[in-house]
Amino acid sequence: MPLTRADAAAVVPGIALAVAIGLVATLVGTNVPVVGGPVPAVVIGAVVGWLVRRRRQGGLDALQPGVKFASSRVLQFAVVLLGAQLSIGEVLRIGGETLPVMLTTLVVCLVAAWGIGRLLRVSSALRTLIGVGTGICGASAIAAVTPVIGAVSADVAYAMSTIFLCNIAAVFVFPLVGHALGLSQHAFGVFAGTAVNDTSSVVATATVYGRQATDTAVVVKLVRTLMIIPIVIGLAGLEARRASREQLAADDGSGRAGGVRVLRLVPWFLIGFLVVVLLRTLGVLPAAAAPGFSTAATFLITVALAAIGVSTDFGALRRAGFRPMLLGIALWVLVAGTSLGAQAVFGLL
Repeated sequence: MPLTRADAAAVVPGIALAVAIGLVATLVGTNVPVVGGPVPAVVIGAVVGWLVRRRRQGGLDALQPGVKFASSRVLQFAVVLLGAQLSIGEVLRIGGETLPVMLTTLVVCLVAAWGIGRLLRVSSALRTLIGVGTGICGASAIAAVTPVIGAVSADVAYAMSTIFLCNIAAVFVFPLVGHALGLSQHAFGVFAGTAVNDTSSVVATATVYGRQATDTAVVVKLVRTLMIIPIVIGLAGLEARRASREQLAADDGSGRAGGVRVLRLVPWFLIGFLVVVLLRTLGVLPAAAAPGFSTAATFLITVALAAIGVSTDFGALRRAGFRPMLLGIALWVLVAGTSLGAQAVFGLL
């Protein structure tokens, strides 16, 4: 939906702040290439957001529309631009060879979420949200599953906070793990694409490691995002079995609409990414333009992560509680280990 003039005016302050932080972070990354721009953007953004909340009575109210826009739409557009660096052959090759790893990590994560969550006495809805968020694609998966299982807002807040903490940790920890293990660019891309949650954190983590790792991670992550569809269908089926006969009859009468809703779960930026890949494959976008697209995409990613940093609510992280946070961290570590183990088993390391 296009922005109205009023909407455009509302997003300007937040976007301006995110761009300013992105420029500073890019400068830091230029002078310290090992760190890169995305990580400083998150840190600087978080500090700025904390200071704004402390010094302004209204907090981030005036900045919120722009911050939200930058952390979602700007990031998604950046992912679309990354498609200019890949051909359809590369997408099929990378997606095909890493599918066993993706499926293995997903199954392990969902089973562990059920088992460990029960041991920790985490509610069924909350462990489902944390499980799909960790196993598929973080906030997007949580948002897609929430209406299907009827999760309450408190559970969603817990799950989002837990996933966010693991995302931020991955940006810092995973590149260190990759260098310690001597992972190649391709292997690290598969690692980041299958073991990190939200798209922003996947791209940020891989960008720190290298350009080839980013290319691989983006494709793996976008293919992994498609797992939302069968998971949502499966959860909808489970919920339908629990419903009364009257509710089942009502669901049967709206089956087509439900199918349309499932199709709409495919993110628009996945389609945009594939369109740009197709244009690159056909030669409409020349190979010589790829470095420029890559530079633009990296800066947009840095801006988006600056916005994510600004919106960080440390109080929400504290309120997330011990047990769901422990579940999320356990699943995060388990998925990371499973990703590396599966790569070794399937000969990708």
